[in-house]
Amino acid sequence: MMIHESDERHSAPADARAYMICVLMTLPLVLHRRRPIAALLLSSAGLFVYYSFGYPGIPPTALLAVPFYSTVYAGHARWAVGVCASYFSAGYVIVCLENGEPLEALATFVTHTALAVTVMLLAEVVRSRRALAAETRERLRLAEEERDVEAARRVAEDRVRIARELHDTVAHSMATITVQAGSALHVLGERDEEFRPALAAIRETSKEALKEMRATLGMLRSGADVGGQGPAGLDRLPKLLAAVRASGVPVTLDVTGRPEGLDAPADHAAYRILQEALTNVLRHAGPDVRVRVGLAYTGDGLDLEVTDDGDGPSGPGGGHGLNGMAERARALGGTVSAGPGPSGGFRVRARLPTGRVPLADAGAGGLAEVAGGVP
Repeated sequence: MMIHESDERHSAPADARAYMICVLMTLPLVLHRRRPIAALLLSSAGLFVYYSFGYPGIPPTALLAVPFYSTVYAGHARWAVGVCASYFSAGYVIVCLENGEPLEALATFVTHTALAVTVMLLAEVVRSRRALAAETRERLRLAEEERDVEAARRVAEDRVRIARELHDTVAHSMATITVQAGSALHVLGERDEEFRPALAAIRETSKEALKEMRATLGMLRSGADVGGQGPAGLDRLPKLLAAVRASGVPVTLDVTGRPEGLDAPADHAAYRILQEALTNVLRHAGPDVRVRVGLAYTGDGLDLEVTDDGDGPSGPGGGHGLNGMAERARALGGTVSAGPGPSGGFRVRARLPTGRVPLADAGAGGLAEVAGGVP
């Protein structure tokens, strides 16, 4: 801050001490962002010391405008107003006592006071607008969180509703099938041995379906896996193939590569794709059909293939089953293709890329046993 010689009456000439005081009273401005009140008080005190030596007048707003602004912006408007009122009031009284010209002093101090008030009002406007913007952002964030909570609540309600409807629609029928199959097995005579494999397959299949449905209902209701019953995987493939054979359809299983296992989502998707493909064979392939199931483990996933020598597809396009297989594969970044086989019949091929995790001993052993003991 430059100090010039002035013709003000009673003013002492500016010397080295005046310049040193000017430097010292401007240093607190460095703190105006972190410690606005301290910067305001120290700068005001330094300016008061400067005036006490009678040096040429420096407009107080030139020095105090910045700490006034920072103090009000930080939310300490009372400090700024108090310092402004006391400082300018005391200065006015001192000038009147020294110069004896109250009107001239009043005009000067009114001007500086107006400038200081303008700076403080500007700071308050900026602070209020930024506080309003921050409050608006917070309200938007809370509203978004409430929307997420509401969406999660609705999803949970839908899951419970679906579970209830599924239970009411399917559980009773499946339980009835199980009971009736068991009763039929009990009352069969010795001459009816040809019916026993089919009835046993019905009972076992319905029991497995009920077990899986209960696990699915539990997951739907709670949103998590419950009761230690995980999703169906390739460890259940031996039972699935046994049920198909019990229906009179010969099935062979070829496993290539080392069955080190898949992660849970891919393991579940692989089982469901094979289950749906074999179900389609039973429904559409016709009599005297033979089926081959192929599993090829690679370094980055699993290739599946189900081929039959039946009548082939009965019409263009695919039903819900084929669409469901494709959706399961796409969810994992894989692919499914279905169509006529190379020598007739029908073929379903799937590719499931996945990470590798250790497979349960039961699952690996079951696959090896079935692969080695198929008819």
